[in-house]
Amino acid sequence: HVQLVESGGGSVQAGGSLRLSCAVSGYSRSRYCMGWFRTAPGKEREGVAGIDSDGNTRYADSVEGRFTISKDNANNTLYLQMNSLKPEDTAMYSCAAGPLESCSRVTITFNLVDTYFYYWGQGTQVTVS
Repeated sequence: HVQLVESGGGSVQAGGSLRLSCAVSGYSRSRYCMGWFRTAPGKEREGVAGIDSDGNTRYADSVEGRFTISKDNANNTLYLQMNSLKPEDTAMYSCAAGPLESCSRVTITFNLVDTYFYYWGQGTQVTVS
């Protein structure tokens, strides 16, 4: 049974930072892609960052240079460090897991595509004012 549980969301002023965590259990693939997505009110879900089992990372243009995705294999935890936060970053943030190739299937603005991910967490809210 695969389970992803996010934490670390909250309210922060513009320019501030937050670090999101995603605890992963039951996912046994040796080759994988892990991603962070966000859903803002009235908008479609957007993939913001991905990391594969080799440690290769990918960022959407909208967060490049401000967000950093990382993983702790020993503790089965995925992270998203978010710096220089803007009001437009306000959204529900979710982590997701999929096969390795999911990290290569991106849009023209380098957003991950949610249909290539199979397992999802419930999300954690980030509000930037």
